[in-house]
Parts: sequence; structure tokens; C-alpha cells
Amino acid sequence: MARRLLFLLPPERAHDLTLGSLDWLEATKASRLLPTRIDNPHSLWGIQFPNAVGLAAGLDKNADHVAGLAALGFGFLELGTVTPRAQPGNPAPRLFRLPSHDALINRMGFNNKGVDHLCERLRAIRASLSIPIGVNIGKNRDTPLTGAIDDYRHNLAAVYSVADYVAVNLSSPNTPGLRDLQEGQALIDLVRQLKIEQKKQSRANGHYVPLVVKIAPDLTPEALHTLVDVLLGEAIDGVIATNTTLSRAGVAKASHAEESGGLSGAPLREQATAVVRQIRRQAGPDWPIIAAGGITKASDAAEKIHAGANLCQLYTGLIFQGPSLVRKAAQAVCEINDENSSLS
Repeated sequence: MARRLLFLLPPERAHDLTLGSLDWLEATKASRLLPTRIDNPHSLWGIQFPNAVGLAAGLDKNADHVAGLAALGFGFLELGTVTPRAQPGNPAPRLFRLPSHDALINRMGFNNKGVDHLCERLRAIRASLSIPIGVNIGKNRDTPLTGAIDDYRHNLAAVYSVADYVAVNLSSPNTPGLRDLQEGQALIDLVRQLKIEQKKQSRANGHYVPLVVKIAPDLTPEALHTLVDVLLGEAIDGVIATNTTLSRAGVAKASHAEESGGLSGAPLREQATAVVRQIRRQAGPDWPIIAAGGITKASDAAEKIHAGANLCQLYTGLIFQGPSLVRKAAQAVCEINDENSSLS
């Protein structure tokens, strides 16, 4: 009932109300009435994840709602995308529902309060959190591609002490030219400079924070192979597959399908899973993969793990299916582990 009422509101307004409700539940301790988290520990990069199902970047860009979101039973949260300076993003309307397809189209454009705000928020609550926190970083819209390295290095240095891992967003379709950083010398130069910054921050902070790259689902198999080769060769710690798609396959006749932006939700599932499979075949069994894209049912999370992912993330599925999806997805992954244990 609550979800039906929220869907009568514009998507961004409903989004804000939902996050506000989570804050209220946490402030009044009513969040204790929510179902308990599925505990199915996973270790990655030496970090203990209580379960394998996390929140994808985009829902809480500024670390303003961390406690409420953590209470939903996630095994980890990824915050952001955050940029060096605050920016408003693209003009509204910029978020569209395709309810018959369990899908969203967004062209938000990295709207956020800036990296300093996020870091301040995380410093205030970090000690009270029981799950890992990833931070997704991007460049400001008005930063030319030639200056992108400086934006990413600035962000990495800023968030290093408050993040358990850092995700480099090179794949949002809503910042002009951003996806060009996934290719050629621009990619090589960027990841090399980020590895230098990572090493510098590791010495300064006394611990190592993994660095992963979030990639698009729209790469050709050949371009994906080249991209993964570069990431492996430059010792990037893992990959998030995938971001939203520019494709409208399967939704072309839906209301709002003509809107520009990235498509997420159920129509992305097969495309994103195929990317995970290709990466796992190429990278071998040990390179960390976080799968995102199209998880709207518990079985979709299991599919991502079967395809080779270590962890998975959801966002759009949460909008359409509600918080119960988190627990159901975590349980589905837990059952895979139980099956594997019984066979070993």
C-alpha cells in the first residue's frame, strides 16, 4: 500500500520521502522492528562482509541516510557518486519510472553535496557502523576530461580514511564524455595515477583501501576484454559490473522509454550478467567482481553469484520490490553457499 501511494508522487519526491522515513525509523529506534539481517559472512580484500548483498551507489549520494539504510539488512553500502565540489546535477525531471518493466531511467548527473560533506558525515558515524562502506567517486561536470585525473585523485585522497573500498565511476552515461575514460590511453593514465595516489594514501593512513572500477554494460566484448586487461595489468583491485545501460531493448514502447539517460532494473539483468561471466572467464577465479544490474528478485542475486560475482548490489529492485528484497536476495546467496559446502 505504501509503495502504491509513493508511486503516485514524482520519483524524486518519493525517493526523498522514503529516505526521510528511514531516518525517522532509525531516530525513534523503530528500525529494531525490521527483520534481522541475514548473516552469511563473505571475506573480500580481507574485509568481512556480513552478507553478499549490498546497496549500489546512487541512493545515498551524500552519506546522509547511512544508519537507516544499514538497518534494512544490507551486507555493505556503497555511497556516492561524490565529486570534489558540490553540484546540482541535471535539470528536473531527470528520473522516470517504467513500472511495467520494473525499471528506471535516470539522468541525475552526479547531483551531490561534494566530497567534504560526505567525509564529514562518515567521520561522525563511522565507529557506530557494523557493515563495510564503499564510496563511489566521479568528476565534476565542468571539469574537462583533461582534468579528470585531478578530480579522481582529489576524491581518493579525501575519502581514503573513511572508506572500506573506493569505486571509480567511469561509466555513468549522464556526465558528457565520462565513458571515454574507459578506453585507450585515457584509461591507462587514469588508473596509473590512482594507483600512485592509493600507494601514497596507504603509507599516510597505515592501511590499504581497495580500488575498483565501475564499468558500463554497453561495451563490445572486444572493448570489455581490453578494459579488463588494463585493469588487471595495472593491479586494480576489482571491478563493479555494471552501471546503467543506454540500450532500450525490451522497453522501447514503454512510457518514458524515449527519455535520455541510463536504464536500470529488470531489463538490464541479462546484459549485466553476461558482462560478469565474460570478466570471470578472462580474469580467472580470484579477481574480485561486484555484480550490479537487474536484481529485482532473489533468484537474480543468485544468478549473479553463479555467473562469477563475489558480491552483488541492488538499487532499482529495492524501489519496486521494497526492503524485503534485501533479505530474500541475501538468503538466496546463502543457499548457494550451503549447496557448495554440501558438495565439497
